[in-house]
Amino acid sequence: MFPEYRELITKLKTSDRHFSHLFDRHNALDGKIIKMEDHKEPSTPEEIENLKKEKLLLKDRIYAILKKASA
Repeated sequence: MFPEYRELITKLKTSDRHFSHLFDRHNALDGKIIKMEDHKEPSTPEEIENLKKEKLLLKDRIYAILKKASA
């Protein structure tokens, strides 16, 4: 996610607790969605859709922080 900000992400993950939490939550959701889509974890299409929406919202928040920190 956001390879152009790789160095900044590494820096923020260690210096900004809020950013680190958002980043970790995004990655956890990604893993959960993959398991659900692969039928390794029980789910409904609605649950998967809701998790994808949450993940997208987190990605938007992460991007906003990255843009602000790089300005």
